[in-house]
Amino acid sequence: MKYWLVKSEPHKYSWEKFNEDGRTFWDGVRNYQARNNLREMKEGDLALFYHSNEGKEVVGIAKIVKEAYQDPTTEDTNWVVVELEPVEALKKPVTLAQIKADPMLKDIQLIKLSRLSVASIKPEEFDHILQLGNE
Repeated sequence: MKYWLVKSEPHKYSWEKFNEDGRTFWDGVRNYQARNNLREMKEGDLALFYHSNEGKEVVGIAKIVKEAYQDPTTEDTNWVVVELEPVEALKKPVTLAQIKADPMLKDIQLIKLSRLSVASIKPEEFDHILQLGNE
């Protein structure tokens, strides 16, 4: 199993809306590295759901339920989507400031590649963020 972090601006697609929908395809990715990460996602992998721009915090956990296929919002075959379902909300959001201040997370792609909308997460980073969010 691999772990991921997916970013969404809450005014475009929030954790709350994701839970209302119960399932969504992750579209609109137009960065090659983020696209490659989508292609690597496998059914059953887990992803941290991060509110970017507003909030700047990890708010929940999602599961990949369908692997990469052609992005239905474009005819350009370079772009793919995966489907996600919500798993659970964190008891308390883990902020970007907390992540930046935590020595255990100093190499996390969220900081190192801050503009990347779909990033891989090491298992120990994933577990540590869950621990921070469920204290």
